[in-house]
Amino acid sequence: PDLVFHAAAHKHVSLMEHQPAEAFKNNTMGTIAIADMAVRHAVSHFLLVSTDKAINPSSVMGATKRLAEIFLQSLHAANDAPTGFMVVRFGNVLGSSGSVIPIFEKQINEGGPVTVTHPDVTRYFMTIPEAVGLILQAMSQAKGGEIFTLDMGKPIKIIDLAHQLIELHGYRPGEDIEIVFNGLKPGEKLYEEISHKGENLEETNHPKILRFVSQPANLAEVRKQLQDIEENLYQLEPDQIKLLFKKIIPEYQPYLS
Repeated sequence: PDLVFHAAAHKHVSLMEHQPAEAFKNNTMGTIAIADMAVRHAVSHFLLVSTDKAINPSSVMGATKRLAEIFLQSLHAANDAPTGFMVVRFGNVLGSSGSVIPIFEKQINEGGPVTVTHPDVTRYFMTIPEAVGLILQAMSQAKGGEIFTLDMGKPIKIIDLAHQLIELHGYRPGEDIEIVFNGLKPGEKLYEEISHKGENLEETNHPKILRFVSQPANLAEVRKQLQDIEENLYQLEPDQIKLLFKKIIPEYQPYLS
């Protein structure tokens, strides 16, 4: 293949908080395995689909995606092969596995209640066609080594989304269908962020795509740090694994049990 779009991941935030070894194995080491294979086979472009949860991560899912980003930027900087590595970050894709709308639909069809984590929680959303189109556009913009972020418009309050869906089904929120706040789960944020320190924002030729360029770390050091985690992965408690992630990602704020 000439182009690799790497979208495979464990992405369910609350599930991954309890399974950091599996999240690391798939989201980080899986990315490394495929990236190394892409170099061996002289793939032209390799694009990782990442997440806004990788920015100042508070979750295992975000941290393991951030580790994959760090590795790819280091690999690109050190790589003499023709492969260009790049990353695209974006938020929630409507209708994708585990997204909020199918969950709300199911709760409404069962007569409620609709569960929302917090009255102030917001998220960025886009449709599947928008996401696919912007991933392809980002690939065409890439020189290699970039992290692209997509302009997803304004964040949407989840409580507003719940109200609208209940009304679309012909019910009255709080009367016909109850809304219950059940609290933020471990690793979840009230709102997602756009960028973290050390990333410089640049425009691209596409109005909805922005490019971050940051200083890559040394590849040999990054590879060794990640291999050290992998070798001890199943001897460690979840909290110990999270603290090892934090050594590589200082801005990571892990939820520790």
